[in-house]
Parts: sequence; structure tokens; C-alpha cells
Amino acid sequence: MKQELLSIIVPAYNEESTVKIFLEETEKYTAEMPVDVEYLFVDDGSTDNTMEKLRDLSEKNEKVHYLSFSRNFGKEAAIYAGMQYSRGDYVVIMDADLQDPPSLLPEMYRLITEEQYDCVGSRRVDRKGEPPIRSFFARMFYRMINRMSKTDVVDGARDFQMMRRKVVDAILSMPEKNRFSKGIFGWVGFKKKWLEYENIERVAGETKWSFWKLLVYALDGIVAFTTVPLVFSSLLGILFCLAALIMIVFIIVKTVVFGDPTTGWPSLACIVIFVSGVQLFCIGILGQYLAKTYIETKNRPIFLVEETNIKEKPEINQR
Repeated sequence: MKQELLSIIVPAYNEESTVKIFLEETEKYTAEMPVDVEYLFVDDGSTDNTMEKLRDLSEKNEKVHYLSFSRNFGKEAAIYAGMQYSRGDYVVIMDADLQDPPSLLPEMYRLITEEQYDCVGSRRVDRKGEPPIRSFFARMFYRMINRMSKTDVVDGARDFQMMRRKVVDAILSMPEKNRFSKGIFGWVGFKKKWLEYENIERVAGETKWSFWKLLVYALDGIVAFTTVPLVFSSLLGILFCLAALIMIVFIIVKTVVFGDPTTGWPSLACIVIFVSGVQLFCIGILGQYLAKTYIETKNRPIFLVEETNIKEKPEINQR
């Protein structure tokens, strides 16, 4: 009987100092699992020697495969590409910096094969080592998106999770350009189990996620999985219309009873500026949704591969 295959997808951007350490550490735990293993590193347009390291690893270890993008397309594109090229009966996504502990892999596999879960995810129970301001905004983001969206996005959830092939195929059936994987993983559903662990520092190198990049990523997630901001802007417009009608009635009554004094223009100017700001804010919300629609309608590829040692790309939805 043919042994089942586990595909480990590893997005990598400027990770020359971590890929070898990642492979050595992960091999310790996959060696005790009753499956064949393939490592699929996705080089997201690195500007350091990541590709040289990956070529060297692939020559020494036949389990190692790689894709190299023509430029930096982002981690979301790397995850999607890895899924497209994966061949495994089970697929797991891991970061190269070992913040996703390989020690959880055997337990993930056991939960899927013995307890019949379709997907086993991981979540951090703390944010030890992160700047306080970054942790605060992260918590606020999860609270906000879970209140606005019907999709369950778990606080502290990582991209690190193991999935059955049917879950991967379901995700691949969503070829949207504006990808927010944490939301997509929740949207597809299936029977899921969460494993909790304490935050782990990077084994080497520096994080590629600045505060600004995380903020943009959070906004993409909100726009991708909820239309509540559009509803909010509409309600805000109705509220200001009602306020304007009330003020018109008040001004008419005041003029009839007390006359029409010329004082009060500074407060009037402030009101005009404030209302104009609200209008621009609502137009900005509409612009975000319009921009995402524009990007989708252009139908450009999510990624472009410059180099790979994979001879044949697997067919989607085919084992």
C-alpha cells in the first residue's frame, strides 16, 4: 500500500539564515511520523542568498523542492502557490523562522488521522516579545473583524496549520487576488481543532512585518470579509441628514423668534469642515472596495514563477 504524503509549505522572504536550521529542526519530528514528506519552499522574491541556500539544500536532500517568484508578491501569494504545487494527502504551512514549532507536527497528524479532524490550526496564547503597541492593535483588530464579519478569525491564530487535501482544494477554489488567508481558512469551514502554544522568538534574522505592513494587511482583511464599513458610512450619512434637518428647523424657529444675528460663523466653519471630513472618510471607504473590485476584474495572476526544481505542476483537485 502506497504511503501517504505530507507537504510542508514554507514561504520564505530573505530567510538565508533560517532555511537550513528550519529543515534540520523539522526533520527531527517528521522522521517519527508514518508518512512520506516533501518540503516546498516558496522564495518570495528574496534579495539575499535565500535561493542559493535552497538550491544547495535541494541537491543534498531529495525531499526539498522550491519555487522562486519573479519578484516579491507577498506571503499570501506564496501560501497560495505552495498549495497549488503541493502533492500531499496532508498539507501544512510553516514559517521558516521556527516561530511555528515543528514539535506540534506529530500531534497535528494524530488529531487528523485518529480523531478525524479535517484541519488542525495553531494559535498563540500570548504575545511575549512583541512591542506593546503592536500587541494592542492586533487584539483590537481581531475584536473588530469578529464583530463585523460572520467569518470566525481566531485571536492569535497562525497560518501554521495542517489540512486534509479536501480543505486545500476548497481553498484553491477561491482564486481571489486580494487574499487574507486567516479569513479564508475560517470561511471554508470543515471540522477544525486548535492547538495552543506560547509565543516563540525567531531563531535568526529579523521580522519582515513592519507596523505599517500589518496595518495594511488588517485593512485588507476587513475589506475582504465584511461590508460593514459600507453600512457604517451609509448610516453616518443618514445621521448627518437628520442632524441637518433638525438644525434647519432650529435656525428657522430661532430666526422668527430672536431675529437673524450675524455671530456664530466660527462654529459654522468648524461644522462645515467636520462634515466635509466625514464625507471624505466615507468616500475613502467606498474607494477601498472599488479598488479591490478593480484589481479582481483585471484578472492578473497571483504570482509568477521564475525558477523551480519541480518538474510537473500537480493538477488542482487531483490527487
